[in-house]
Amino acid sequence: MAYDFDLFAIGAGSGGIATARRAAQYGAKVAVAEFDRLGGTCVNRGCVPKKLMVYASHFASHVQEAAGYGWTFEPGKFDWSRMLTAVNDEVTRLNVIYQRMIDNAEVTLFKGHARIMDPHTIEVAGQTITAEKILIAVGGKPSKPNIPGIELAITSDEIFHLAQQPKRMVIFGGGYIGCEFACVLNALGTEVTQIIRRDKILRGFDEDIRTEVQDAMLRHGIRIINDELVSLEKTNEGLQVNLKNNNLVLTDVVGLSALGRIPRLENLGLENTRVEVKNGAIVVDAHSQTAESNIYAVGDCTDRINLTPVAINEGRVFADTHYGGKRRVMSHENVPSAVFTTPEVATVGMTETEAMEKYGEVAIRVYRSRFRPMYYTLPKLEEKTLMKLIVHVQTDKVLGAHMVGDAAAEIIQGVAVAVKMGATKADFDATVGIHPSSAEEFVTMR
Repeated sequence: MAYDFDLFAIGAGSGGIATARRAAQYGAKVAVAEFDRLGGTCVNRGCVPKKLMVYASHFASHVQEAAGYGWTFEPGKFDWSRMLTAVNDEVTRLNVIYQRMIDNAEVTLFKGHARIMDPHTIEVAGQTITAEKILIAVGGKPSKPNIPGIELAITSDEIFHLAQQPKRMVIFGGGYIGCEFACVLNALGTEVTQIIRRDKILRGFDEDIRTEVQDAMLRHGIRIINDELVSLEKTNEGLQVNLKNNNLVLTDVVGLSALGRIPRLENLGLENTRVEVKNGAIVVDAHSQTAESNIYAVGDCTDRINLTPVAINEGRVFADTHYGGKRRVMSHENVPSAVFTTPEVATVGMTETEAMEKYGEVAIRVYRSRFRPMYYTLPKLEEKTLMKLIVHVQTDKVLGAHMVGDAAAEIIQGVAVAVKMGATKADFDATVGIHPSSAEEFVTMR
C-alpha cells in the first residue's frame, strides 16, 4: 500500500523534531503535526526560559559578592516586565529557528491537533493523512489536583507570562521544577513559601544532595513547610492556602510547579489502536515500539526519563535504526541531569541508597568533600560545595557522582563521560586536577 508519508510524527517538541529531521536526512518522506508553538515544553515553557530566569536571578548576589573584591555598585533595580519580555523574545527567536530547521529538512508541518484514526491514518485540522509509521512525541503537561479552588492556581506553564512579579508566592511540591522556581523568585525578591509533602525536597536524588540544597534554600530565606494542600480561596488579603494540618498561608500567587507532569494523551485516538497505556503513559519496549507494530513513542509521553536530551536521543536512535541502517538501542543508564536551584545540583549514576540496595552496604565506599569555594573567601560568605563519589569496592568502578555548587552541571557533564565509560576510582585518582578549581576535588578525594 502507498502511504502519504513514510513517517508521521505527532508533536513538534524536542523528540518529534529531532526524529523528523534525522529521518528526513536519510531520505524518508516525513511530516510532523503540532497544535502549539514549535519546540515543545523545553523551548516554550521549560528548560530555555527557565534557565534564562535563573541567570537573571543571580545578579543580585553577584553585586553583593563583588564588594568582597573591591567593587562598589549603586543599588540596582529589577524590572520583571523587562526580563520576561527579553525571555519571551528569545523563545520567539527559537521558534523561528525551529521552523527554519524543519523547512530545510523538507519536513511537512501540519498545524493542528493530530488524532490517530487507525494504525496508519491520522486526522489533522480536517485533513486525513496516511503514514507507514507513526511516532508519538506529544510530551507532557502539568498535573493539577482535584481540590476546591484549584482554578485560582497557576502552573509552571503560566509563570513565564505573569504580568507583575508577585510579592508573595506559594509553590507546591518539592520536585526539581518547584525548587528551581522557588530559588529564582526568592533571589528576585519575592517572598517564597514552598509546601512539600515529605520531609525533604528532590525525592529520588542522593540524600546528601537533598539535605545540602534544602539547607541552602532555607538559609537563603525560602520558607519550607511540610504539609498537604487542601483548598484555595480568594480573600480580601490575597489568596488563602488551606493546608491539612490547620495551617493557613496568605499569598499573591499560588504555583503548582512541582505536583508532577503527566503525558498529554487526551484526544490522541489511542483507543483506535492496540497501543497500551499504563499509569497514564504509553508503554514501549527498548526500541520505543508500542504494542502496535508500526507505532512508536519517545520522550515524556512514555514516562521513562523525562529529560529533553533523552527525548532527542530516543528519537535519533529510532531514525538511525529505521531509516539510516544503523540499528541502535537507547541506553537509559547513567543519564546525567541537573537541577538549576541556588546552589545548583548535578548528578550521574547511582545514589548511595541505590548502590547499597543493589550491592550491599559493605560493598560500596563513599567519598565526600564539602568545602567553601575560593570564590566566596573574599566576600566572606558561607556558601558551600558538596561533591560525592559512590564506588564499588570489588571492581573499584565509580557507580555515581553527585555535586551541589556553582557550575555543577558543567562539571558533572564531563564526569558523566567517565562514569558512562566505566571509569574506576583509580582512573579518577590518576587524573591530574586543574588548580585552583572546584572541579579538581573530584580527582583528589581520598
